[in-house]
Amino acid sequence: MPTAMITGATAGIGAAFARRLAGDGFTLVLVARDEARLTDVAGQLKLRYGVNVEVLAADLATDEGLSRVESRLRDGVDLLVNNAGFGHPGAFLEVPVEDEVRMLKVHCEAVLRLTLAALPGMKERDRGAVINVASVAAFFTRGTYSASKAWVVNFSESAAAEVRNPRVKVMALCPGFVRTEFHQRATMDVSGIPGFLWLKADNVVNEALRDLALGKRVSIPDARYKAIVALGRLVPRGLAGRISARIGR
Repeated sequence: MPTAMITGATAGIGAAFARRLAGDGFTLVLVARDEARLTDVAGQLKLRYGVNVEVLAADLATDEGLSRVESRLRDGVDLLVNNAGFGHPGAFLEVPVEDEVRMLKVHCEAVLRLTLAALPGMKERDRGAVINVASVAAFFTRGTYSASKAWVVNFSESAAAEVRNPRVKVMALCPGFVRTEFHQRATMDVSGIPGFLWLKADNVVNEALRDLALGKRVSIPDARYKAIVALGRLVPRGLAGRISARIGR
């Protein structure tokens, strides 16, 4: 059976990937900081889908945590989903620099290191894929969050181009607002976001896996967000950033 590793696997998009891939028969390696919650999620997936589930508790903002996950990836996986991430409730100048650095560690360094740990084995086996979860915010200006997600998109496209193997894929996934714990955990007020802009995590995952199979290097789930990104490219970047200052996954 193929093996998939998912970071940030206990909630939201990560949990949706776990459900979908378990349903597809993948053996799972679930990564998150909360070992008790990981164990609970793993037990539910085993019971519902009858698949093998390995748990790996690791904080991807630490070198120790990253090293543990890198080591597991070098043992071999068929699919890596770099999903771990978080947001800040305040504007750039209001957030402590330590928190900003932690964000860059998780959004950028972890994605870099884990992708580099996974790809050599995939190239050697002539199969495999990496999905790096970014955000529609990557296409707009919104502080460190959007900057880090823009890096994820650029890095993913660059890695895909360098691999030069249609059987080894790298794709950036750029969702918009998704009904998850993401905004609540960041204590963000999203009461002003129109209902029609919210997506379901399961739908995001289904579209992402479809786009991966089609060989796309960037996936923007849902026609509404494809239109938003296209419109954003037609107006000055600063104006687009002000208009869409609250867009995020």
